[in-house]
Amino acid sequence: MKNFKLYVIIDKNAVGKRSVLKVAENVLRGGADIIQLRDKISSDAVLIKEATALRRLTKRHKKIFIINDRVDIALATDADGTHLGQEDMPIKCARKILPGKIIGISTHNLKQALKAERDGADYIGIGPVFRSPSKPKSESLGPHILKKIKQKVNIPFFAIGGIDIKKIKDLKKFDAHRIAVISAVIKSKDVYRRTCLLKRELET
Repeated sequence: MKNFKLYVIIDKNAVGKRSVLKVAENVLRGGADIIQLRDKISSDAVLIKEATALRRLTKRHKKIFIINDRVDIALATDADGTHLGQEDMPIKCARKILPGKIIGISTHNLKQALKAERDGADYIGIGPVFRSPSKPKSESLGPHILKKIKQKVNIPFFAIGGIDIKKIKDLKKFDAHRIAVISAVIKSKDVYRRTCLLKRELET
């Protein structure tokens, strides 16, 4: 996880009427290191179908595939892991179901980040760093939180929330070189090009 920089969350709501598979293909071709399927609206049958197709796609591209929240779907489709929220299954329980898999968790302050590390998370998402279109009611933490996380937390962390190309330079000032995005890529008219631009900015 330490060498991965760009984590793109493929949110079914943000994808809209487009094909999840085609959006994911463009994201992977554009240079995303990790993709996460976040689908809170489909039936389990549809979710399994989507996840199975994305698993095949990510294997072909040799990239990491994560399922949001649904540990059972991650197990059923042989995803690389799952990403949990603060109100989801505890990390230790998820680890029993998915031994040897990647388990990440969303955190919103230093205390939660430290607990995630103690509980055995492989990585954390920290945010929202900036005001996020995906979670407009959540108060932004500001990029200064990243310096504290860097100093205190030893597992990889991905800054998330309101991040676009222009804000990457601000993040680098706080020694943050990994980002997770939804809107910046998925809501773009050219998903492939936007992914390329974000990856390039992260690597320069």
